[in-house]
Amino acid sequence: MSPPSIQERALIAWSDELLRPSPRPRVSPPLERALSLMIWLSLGLCVWALLSPRSVEELSHQLGAWVTLGLTFGLLWFSVTLSWVTRRAHAELGGDVHLATRGVYDQGYSARGLSAWLIAGVLTGLYVCLYRYPTLLSGWVQLINPLSLWLSDGVADHWFLYSALYSGAVLSYGVRVALKGRRSPYVLLRTASVCLAQLGLAFLLPYLFKSRGLPEFYPSYFWPLKPDYLLPFDYVIHPETGLASAQWGGLQVGRAMLLWGAVMSFIATPLLTYRFGKRWYCSWVCGCGALAETAGDPWRHLSPRGASARSWERWISGGVLALIIGLTILLWGNELSGRALLGADGSALFWDSYGLLVMMSFSGVIGVGLYPLLGSRSWCRFGCPQAAILGALQVLFKRFHIKTEPDACVSCGLCSHVCEMGIDVRSYAQTGEVVLRASCVGCGACEEVCPRGVIQLSSRP
Repeated sequence: MSPPSIQERALIAWSDELLRPSPRPRVSPPLERALSLMIWLSLGLCVWALLSPRSVEELSHQLGAWVTLGLTFGLLWFSVTLSWVTRRAHAELGGDVHLATRGVYDQGYSARGLSAWLIAGVLTGLYVCLYRYPTLLSGWVQLINPLSLWLSDGVADHWFLYSALYSGAVLSYGVRVALKGRRSPYVLLRTASVCLAQLGLAFLLPYLFKSRGLPEFYPSYFWPLKPDYLLPFDYVIHPETGLASAQWGGLQVGRAMLLWGAVMSFIATPLLTYRFGKRWYCSWVCGCGALAETAGDPWRHLSPRGASARSWERWISGGVLALIIGLTILLWGNELSGRALLGADGSALFWDSYGLLVMMSFSGVIGVGLYPLLGSRSWCRFGCPQAAILGALQVLFKRFHIKTEPDACVSCGLCSHVCEMGIDVRSYAQTGEVVLRASCVGCGACEEVCPRGVIQLSSRP
């Protein structure tokens, strides 16, 4: 093999420079110390509230419930969000588009260091408590109670706590992602969309429904990602409290909700996927995608790669989709047979099997709890039945794809590095091949970081 030419050596050096971590920018020392103090103080207060629920109640009586909430979760959210704004220098949060990955994905917490394992342990513990030991979270539930009373006219529970923390994380880290990709209009619009969808459709609106005496309905979720909306459970078919009987001002709002879920599942999904690909949902609307694209961004590069990972992707996601389709048919068969197949409570089978293995263990503990170890899209890529349907339609319609220009590609590898679905985008770009993959969610990260404009997202056939 002949030695590389002068031009080739210069290209290699330039590519290496792109991938080399840059020094972390420093904000002014007084402001940095103040922000660090605020973050650690609020974290300490949150831990104290978790360990001492009775003290939270006493402090709420002395200072007021809203003040107590502001000193804990409120202060934590404010200080963390402000830290993203003050650290908007190019090396960590964007600046030049082609440097968007420098200093972001090479820290200990984003490179499976000790801090990553600690974060994974905390997140996993949170999900275990939510599903199995909710009483351990009673201190935090008390903290968030004034927000629940204001929004839904009801006392908070551990699921309201989870929704509030989830939405807060999406909004705070959404600021970070918007700053990091602020030179890309597509990234800004996508980030704004998922943040607003999570805040409005997956948090505020469901609890406003509840305050009006309606079922707690989430318009941004539908079958099969939210299968229980179209299954014969009491939540749906109960003659007094179910969706089918819910009324508001003389209108059958519950039936409208069920119709919305059915239309989104079987009509809107194929139509929108034909026009935009699966990105219309996975990267612009879905709450799972919202968390992955914001709070999960530091770990997007950890997604498993290679042929074996792609094989597991097809088999596991297809298996989960087949499972929920089978359970849906079985549960409706039980209902139409007068509940002769499974007895009076078919929902028990669902929650003890699919609910436990998929909705709790896979989408929760593994899907989010192990962000720092497995990447931010493990659930979306390997487990989500909604994503499996959208991906199959995306490949079938052959409209949404990623165009590449091989003549301009310098093989720097940034596109593959930031792909949260484990796609080797560089190999496509080197040959000019179109990227048409079922797993691609159209996040736009590869297009954003490409220094030569090689990659372009397209919905044209």
